[in-house]
Amino acid sequence: MTKERQDDRPDQPLLWFALRVRSNHERIAAAHLRERGFEEFSPSYQVQRRWSDRTKTMEQFLFPGYVFSRLNPQDRLLVVTVPGVVNLVGFGKLPTAIPDREIENIRTMVQSGLLMKPWPFLEVGQRVLIERGPLAGVEGILQDVKGQFRLVVSISLLQRSVSAEVDRTWVRPIPSSPSKHILIDRPCAL
Repeated sequence: MTKERQDDRPDQPLLWFALRVRSNHERIAAAHLRERGFEEFSPSYQVQRRWSDRTKTMEQFLFPGYVFSRLNPQDRLLVVTVPGVVNLVGFGKLPTAIPDREIENIRTMVQSGLLMKPWPFLEVGQRVLIERGPLAGVEGILQDVKGQFRLVVSISLLQRSVSAEVDRTWVRPIPSSPSKHILIDRPCAL
């Protein structure tokens, strides 16, 4: 039913949105979204948890408490009624779309097979483009952690980031844009 409603309005673009979900309801919400015909994305990574008697590999979500879904903003009522969904993330009462490129960067990192983990959100740092390897074409911020280079990719709206280890030779810096706040020390003519 939902898919038909979206297809009936081809002039309305399908955009990515972050859905805030109840604690530990990511899988339930994702399954119900798929069942209702929405494209969903809930990336995860492997982590080893150690107890006194054993070590177990577990799957954790890269963005705990969030599921991403591509939808028409007019269909948001169908989404917020999904079990486990609290709301669409946005500013004020309006949901805010996530740029396709940010979702595609995260999807490429997940599919690369590289060791990944959540990373603190960064606003400053060197922006880079990965030219070779499984992450070719992904843009992010380069960090040096204990002598290892890591690419950090962010979802700005959620202020959450993900990092993956990269080879130094894969990376090309992206030229930074000039500062928006340039002060000129000249007298102005009146």
